[in-house]
Amino acid sequence: MRTRIFRGSFASVTALFSAMLLWAVLSLIFMPRWDEVLQSALSDEMLYSIRLSLLTSLISVAIVMVLAVCIGYVLARFSFPGHHVLRTLVDLPMAFPELVLGLCLLLLFGHGVLSQWLKGLGINIVFSQAAIVIAQVFTAAPYAIRVSYATFRGINPRYELVARSLGYCEFSAFWHVTLPMAKGGLFAAMVISFARCMGCFGTVLILAGGTRMFTETLPITLYLNISYGNLAMAMTSGIILIAISLGAILVFELLNREVML
Repeated sequence: MRTRIFRGSFASVTALFSAMLLWAVLSLIFMPRWDEVLQSALSDEMLYSIRLSLLTSLISVAIVMVLAVCIGYVLARFSFPGHHVLRTLVDLPMAFPELVLGLCLLLLFGHGVLSQWLKGLGINIVFSQAAIVIAQVFTAAPYAIRVSYATFRGINPRYELVARSLGYCEFSAFWHVTLPMAKGGLFAAMVISFARCMGCFGTVLILAGGTRMFTETLPITLYLNISYGNLAMAMTSGIILIAISLGAILVFELLNREVML
């Protein structure tokens, strides 16, 4: 009897939350008029925000994955003073609201020594399209690093030692042995990074601004148009974000399955 109550309680919570989540997603998909959605999707503003979101997200994911592999490997394999401090520091942005992270980046790139040095080189980061990439990288990197770290921790370092005993240098052992064994986890990190970059809002808004058809990514399009009361454009942005994220997950799952075979 107690077992049934226990299982029933957990199953009820699971079913209730899943049903409400599905209901919320379906509301976004079926509530708008599809002629308005199609018209909004083909507007110049929407096409611009889609192109900008995809371009900046792909660039950001490439940077994030380099950071994730390097930092995740360092945390998983190297022992040094301050190891736990570094792990905490890397994870810290996950605990920040995006607006706070955006404010920190605004202060870093808009004021102080680094800002003055960049301006001396003729580089102005704040309220530029480059700021979108920076905001996305700092938002997505902690998640990818966490997955990468867990992936490398799950690979026995003896494989690398055996490879090195057979004549491989440390980099060759990493490249030919560890990295192929970590491909599943790294694909997962890539999916998470892409989803975080596409959905990055608060950090982009603070650092890059919400300038229409300049720093206007899809989340910014949603925000601007819901502020104007243009619900058709706002809902279309949400639908496109869901479609792109779902498509990315499906593509990466297929690629991951092929790689794992």
